[in-house]
Amino acid sequence: MMSAKTMLAPGSGIAALAMQGVASSSRPSQNQTAMTARLLLIDDDARLSSMVGDYLRGSGFEVETAGSLAAGRERIAAETFDALVLDLMLPDGDGLDLCRELRANPRTRHLPLLMLTARGEPMDRIVGLELGADDYLPKPFEPRELLARVKALLRRAAPQPASDDVLRFGRLEVDLGARVARLGGEVCDLTGHQFDLLVVLAQSPGRVLSRDQIMDSLKGHPLEAFDRSIDVHISRIRSVIEDDPKLPRRVLTVRGAGYVFAKKQDADEST
Repeated sequence: MMSAKTMLAPGSGIAALAMQGVASSSRPSQNQTAMTARLLLIDDDARLSSMVGDYLRGSGFEVETAGSLAAGRERIAAETFDALVLDLMLPDGDGLDLCRELRANPRTRHLPLLMLTARGEPMDRIVGLELGADDYLPKPFEPRELLARVKALLRRAAPQPASDDVLRFGRLEVDLGARVARLGGEVCDLTGHQFDLLVVLAQSPGRVLSRDQIMDSLKGHPLEAFDRSIDVHISRIRSVIEDDPKLPRRVLTVRGAGYVFAKKQDADEST
């Protein structure tokens, strides 16, 4: 761990960091996980930004910098970043304003955001987090702590693989990885589009889904795949996953509302 002398504080300790912290970390070690994330650092302290940028680049990140809110807004509007490190005290405004803007914009609503500031008041931290910042690091700070927090932000933001790629409902299994459904161990004869429709239903067991909700979930498929009635596709799915399609126990119709995928479907299924 670096000593307190190498902490990053605004206007102090920069030369020491350059000689000790950054120089020792300018190259990723063999034990470091390869990182390709692209970061934007918005801070008006040019020397601090340079040192932080070098330190993070040495850990495998691609880092861009901006010295004002206006410059930061331009970079965010024109480019794509995986995370943002934002100083709250900037010459042309408060970083909290940018935080509010980002969270109101669908394009940047989920951009991982770490607030970085010399202001240590608890209310500043609370307001920032309430506005949607993901983490808060006051100055002075250890470069290694900043690195650890950025990595943690990116881990939390990364899509997580399902803990179980097979959805099980009694004798019915929906294997997301293999893209097949099995009933009692036998593969069900479903087209790819029918399987996708079954997945939409099976991922919301016990919840009534309207036809519009089902169609919204299937956006991105060729339109011709679902140009006929959802009811027809449901009927075809029932013909292969139901023991008696005329008396369905798995995909149930809720009159006037839509369809619901039953949580418990077989008589011998445990309660």
